Amino acid sequence: MKTKKPAPASPDLFFDTITAYQKTAALKAAIDLDVFTALAGKPADAKSIARVCKADARGMRILCDFMTVQGFLEKKRDRYSLAPVSATFLSRKSPAYAGGAAEFLLSDHLTSAFQKLTESVRRGGTAQSERGSMEPEHPMWITFARAMGGMMYPASQALAGLLGLNPKRETKTLDVAAGHGVWGISVAQKYPKARVVALDWASVLQVAEENAKAAGVADRFSTIAGSAFDAPLGKDYDAVLIPNFLHHFNEKECIRFLKRAHGALRPGGRVAIVEFVPNPDRVTPPQAAGFSLVMLATTAEGDAYTFEEYARMLKAAGFKKPTAHPLPASMNQALIAVK
Repeated sequence: MKTKKPAPASPDLFFDTITAYQKTAALKAAIDLDVFTALAGKPADAKSIARVCKADARGMRILCDFMTVQGFLEKKRDRYSLAPVSATFLSRKSPAYAGGAAEFLLSDHLTSAFQKLTESVRRGGTAQSERGSMEPEHPMWITFARAMGGMMYPASQALAGLLGLNPKRETKTLDVAAGHGVWGISVAQKYPKARVVALDWASVLQVAEENAKAAGVADRFSTIAGSAFDAPLGKDYDAVLIPNFLHHFNEKECIRFLKRAHGALRPGGRVAIVEFVPNPDRVTPPQAAGFSLVMLATTAEGDAYTFEEYARMLKAAGFKKPTAHPLPASMNQALIAVK
């Protein structure tokens, strides 16, 4: 019986990866020109899109063809239309618009870290500075707060529902490293008697306060300025939200903070961790598993931790075993544990 010869190796993966910056640049150009919003009403040809976006027709045709190749647009004859992902996340007419996230994801703070990735691998941590993005009052978190709030809204609404707070009584929730404040704001929106306390650097909290005012919950929204590891947290919270925070630290530091959260909760209170959670093999799912590389580039000892690792940390901090919950329109999971 003849054995089947393996298919010859292809260089496609190499070229696709080494030129990935071209995809990033094209998508950024389409967002900057507002191509996706221009197509939100109905299909159009390149000349019509160019007129709306104040661009050259030939340049627009080339850009739109490339966006079609990448799956962001669809094309029939000479007319382009939005692919579902673009209609949902890249048109400014969509409530789930996420194009603003490009300002943070492509900021110098992040891209410069990846330019030093070789040295970060050698060192086992960021080559930017001693603490990287965890330097006190790092300006990147203002950019984060301005750019990322809208993208988190669907997931934050789901998390608020998972908390199971009593809507008939006054409750208190602490939002740690609040940034844009959307996670806590969603709690205040869902529970009319809930009070929310947002913790972050003072400059970042200005953005959270603006968002709370815009959401109509400013009267139940207060702040604590300072380090999550040092600032007084207060007591008797019904819930402590820890969204996308623990991945910046090693396991020992995560446990140290979780003990602080445990002490701030009332008996029976809940901690809600929102994180990229890879499977035990640490290579699936790809988005969650790949986040470890971001932490290598930007933090001294951060990582993407598995469910089992978070369960171990929570146990060490005095919590019961957590439950895991997927969040809509998000690569994150919510891990909820009771005191």
